[in-house]
Amino acid sequence: MKILKFGGTSVANSQNIQLVENIVKKESSQCNVVVIVSALHGVTDLLIQAADSASVKNNDYQSLLKKAEEKHLNLVKELIPVLEQSSLLSFVKKQFNDLEDLYNGVFVLGELTPKIKDRIAAYGEFLSSSIIAARLQHQGLDCLWMNTSELIITDSNFTNAKVNFNITENNFKNYFSQHQHQVIIGPGFTAHDENGHMTTLGRGGSDYTAAIIAAAIHAEELQIWTDVSGMMTADPRLATHAKPIAEISYHEAMELSHFGAKVIYPPSIQPVMVRNINLKIKNTFDPEAQGTLVTHNLNISENEKQEVAVGISNMGNIALLTLEGSGMVGIPGISAKLFQCLSQEKINVILITQGSSEHSITIAIHEKDIAAAESAINVSFADDINLKRIAPVTIETGLSIVALVGEKMKSRSGVSAKMFGCLGNNGINIRTIAQGSSERNISVVIAEKDARKAVNVLHEDFFESEIKQIHLYICGTGNVGTKLIQQIYDQNQYLRENHFINLRIAGLSNSRKMIFADKGISKEEYISWNESGTEASAQRFAEEIIIRNLRNSVFVDITASSEIPEVYESLLKRSINIVACNKIAASSDFEKYTTLKNTARNHNCSFHFETNVGAGLPVIGTINDLIKSGDKITSIEAVLSGTLNFVFNAYDGSRTFSEVVAQAQKEGYTEPDPRLDLSGTDVARKILILAREAGYPLQFEEIENIGFLPEACMEGNVEQFYEKLTEYENHFKSLFDSAQKEGKILKYTAEFKDGKAKVGLQHVAPGSDLFHLYGKDNIVIFKTLRYSEQPLVIKGAGAGAEVTASGIFADIIRSV
Repeated sequence: MKILKFGGTSVANSQNIQLVENIVKKESSQCNVVVIVSALHGVTDLLIQAADSASVKNNDYQSLLKKAEEKHLNLVKELIPVLEQSSLLSFVKKQFNDLEDLYNGVFVLGELTPKIKDRIAAYGEFLSSSIIAARLQHQGLDCLWMNTSELIITDSNFTNAKVNFNITENNFKNYFSQHQHQVIIGPGFTAHDENGHMTTLGRGGSDYTAAIIAAAIHAEELQIWTDVSGMMTADPRLATHAKPIAEISYHEAMELSHFGAKVIYPPSIQPVMVRNINLKIKNTFDPEAQGTLVTHNLNISENEKQEVAVGISNMGNIALLTLEGSGMVGIPGISAKLFQCLSQEKINVILITQGSSEHSITIAIHEKDIAAAESAINVSFADDINLKRIAPVTIETGLSIVALVGEKMKSRSGVSAKMFGCLGNNGINIRTIAQGSSERNISVVIAEKDARKAVNVLHEDFFESEIKQIHLYICGTGNVGTKLIQQIYDQNQYLRENHFINLRIAGLSNSRKMIFADKGISKEEYISWNESGTEASAQRFAEEIIIRNLRNSVFVDITASSEIPEVYESLLKRSINIVACNKIAASSDFEKYTTLKNTARNHNCSFHFETNVGAGLPVIGTINDLIKSGDKITSIEAVLSGTLNFVFNAYDGSRTFSEVVAQAQKEGYTEPDPRLDLSGTDVARKILILAREAGYPLQFEEIENIGFLPEACMEGNVEQFYEKLTEYENHFKSLFDSAQKEGKILKYTAEFKDGKAKVGLQHVAPGSDLFHLYGKDNIVIFKTLRYSEQPLVIKGAGAGAEVTASGIFADIIRSV
């Protein structure tokens, strides 16, 4: 015999009940079955809500009761042929008349006792099972309705009664010895005490009813039919890639169900686990899906890849209570006293942790129990608190428990490190840790706001190792930004297939608009994103990133704005990686620069700015590698501006200097205001960054900048700047002619040596490494302790949207 239990969503309406009917027909064609059903979806809540209204003399209970009655009457009309409805409709009307009498009594007395509450709540299952039994009978099945509440005997702890298994099992054995039917159907959740009063088994108790029956008659199998295809590796509402678990042990299922997996009711596992009865969790709306088998005999072959964990569970609305004080150290009975006072108040302790110092004990409870727990503890330890041996209990709220569960974690080194590492790398602070000696559950308490992020990063690391989801927030959509976005769309499939990385553009901002999309902005959406975005603000953009709190987040700054770097520190403190093309942060005050570097290090995230110097050239990365390997940079000689190199390579006197600069701007080699390039400020920032990365605490003001632009060119707007260039053409021609007379060429160079840096226009001879540098190329020449005679040279394109975007892209990949 099999036991089939159907939950509230499975019997929510006539369409769903017909699905249940098809399942029952199929299962009962193979063997006799017992069917246990919950109340119609939402009915128990409706009945309790009406009772609560009546208890405070609110007449709304009448309309709520009427709503519940109409729901059941309509169900009868939809399931039973018209000519055969009358007796069942009369039965439903009588039940609601009885219910109305109960409510009227509650209204008059202004009191709702747990005993009356159980009588009222039991009607939901009583009605649903009776209607479904009638439907199955009318469909020609040999079906008998069974009043399970008369067979399950409990104590008198109303609303959460404890079962007397000896009496209950004998009752079911006797019942089934006398009744042999193809289908026997009954209500879940309900029972009676030894005095004949109605009790209930706690919310979710219909699962428990089914398990009690399965254990009592040694059923072949217990099936729990619900609205999902079995237990999942995580809550699918939180983890978008959660997947069904094919097989799981009883102990693993118990751990997952206790910590928030709502598919099954935790106590329901115990009776079938003891009797070694297989438990299947199936989907009413997809009956052919495999579902989950809960068993002692896991069917895993030797060659099959076995996951270390089976699932991640979480529980919200948690509070931490901490009792601490020097008077606890070495004193026997403190823990017993603490748990006893909580037990007396019927407060469930979910998690316990205590350090070996014995100086404090921390427990996790539901937030609804805070007031009762605080009062009970402070009263129980009043003498110790008055004598300052123990401090009054401290309380933290707004927390959530996240648990990693798996039998195979036992004696497996590195599981905790992996778990804590991936949480820490995403800026998730662990408040409390608990793990039993069974090692099948590692539980952490974190902020409630981090729960979704925590579940996703753990799920990704333990169950989706093949694909890592990266969330990008791109600030700046000009030439370089546009090229980067295009490269991301073009390259993403390759990265998924070959490097198991999926890049998702979760936010975009320019100086006017910003937009967010947690699931990513598609290529099609990107085309018109500027039309739907909201007003942009660097501060609001950063705040929104922090609020969204997505895993593996990378903030990408492709602007020249001085406002954007102001948000870097707040992002780094939330473990959000930063990739900056913007040079302002790395070339700002040295203290600010070191603060950002240290903040990134302290919060397990990265701050990359390779494209600050040399566009896509691996300049900063090379310096870092040299320093890490123990080398020391003694000097740097470089041409660091692709813009200036292009300008002076192209300027030969045949065209005006103004025309050459205009060409450079048109081809995307300059900033929107070319004076940032031509003034040497940009080059000065670059040599400053290189010196700092080489380990020298240099300030921007210490760099000698030998300019070549007349001061008048620095005044006015960009249009006026070009007019001044034309006006001062003779000045620029004389610079060119002077170099030509010496058989040399003009190069704007940067130099760092003996702790000092300078930038300026130089005459470069043919024998120099800087001479044969064409177009927009950059060159950096390092001399180090190891490269003292033959320097290390890096050379290549140092400007252009395409190569700069590729350098930013490389930094993004490096960040994750």
